[in-house]
Amino acid sequence: MSAERFRPHRVTVLALEEVTPFDLGIAERVFAAAKDSTGRCLYEVVTCTMDGEPVSTNAGYRIHPTHGIESLDWADTVVIPTPNGSPAIQDGSLQPPLSQKLISAADESRLVTICTGSFVLAATGLLNGRPATTHWAYTRHFRALFPDVELRPDVLYVDDDAILTSAGGAAGLDLCLHIVRRDYGSEVANRASRSCVVPPWREGNQAQFVEAPVPEVTGSTTGPTRQWILDHLAEPVALPDLARHARMSVRTFTRRFRDETGMSPAQWILQQRVTRARHLLESTGLPVDQVAIDAGFGSGTTLRQHMRAALGVSPGVYRRAFRHEDSDFAERRAN
Repeated sequence: MSAERFRPHRVTVLALEEVTPFDLGIAERVFAAAKDSTGRCLYEVVTCTMDGEPVSTNAGYRIHPTHGIESLDWADTVVIPTPNGSPAIQDGSLQPPLSQKLISAADESRLVTICTGSFVLAATGLLNGRPATTHWAYTRHFRALFPDVELRPDVLYVDDDAILTSAGGAAGLDLCLHIVRRDYGSEVANRASRSCVVPPWREGNQAQFVEAPVPEVTGSTTGPTRQWILDHLAEPVALPDLARHARMSVRTFTRRFRDETGMSPAQWILQQRVTRARHLLESTGLPVDQVAIDAGFGSGTTLRQHMRAALGVSPGVYRRAFRHEDSDFAERRAN
């Protein structure tokens, strides 16, 4: 892509009344950190209100973005962070001007919600018949207001192509990094995650952590062993060896590992290997058999089995879909 033809992907963040400040800042923080290898910003982010006037937050102060609702007209992506004061959350209604603006924006833009921002899109009818998620504490209320939406209450985020929804604020970070990864590939997303000091990837279908107890603080942790696993993913790893590395019994190691990660060592290792394979498929031209070896699967056949089980696609299909040069949005950015 030549410098003369390049323009950043344009993102408009819509701040509605009683917005949560943390959630409001997520899109700007993540997308502003997404840069190519030369340091060029790949996104342009603006924040707007309905009329360009200040709006209240739920933190006891007001904010005054510099743009009005007209900025949705040129957006490639529209982000709606948690709108605590919106009637969409209270009774499923929405002001007609806002509803019409979002419906119009859906013809040309990708729509993204954070936490209860999904109520706003649902109130327009745009989510009818589509999968979506929201914060776990609001799922019963959401279902009552919007029975035609295919609500998925137990996931971090849902990517339904042009409409993407996330659960709580932290899941909004995951979703924005997923979008960067989808648009520009894992290398750019990894750089953005390092800049934001957050993990580069959590699966969208990972369960929301609903009132999970915090593990008891102890003098030892499986963290160093998990890092050792990541450094040796291409090698066979056995549970007794991992317990020995952590200087624990197998029983104690397994229990503590599950407390700290929410899954067994075998499940966690498999997830990390699939993630490694995805990264290699996106960012390199290595043959599938070599990707399988480098990710610790040993053979292309085993990799194919696990990718189909985890993602429903083969490595070849995944590579064609997620190599960012082939993205529809990459083509739009060039125009």
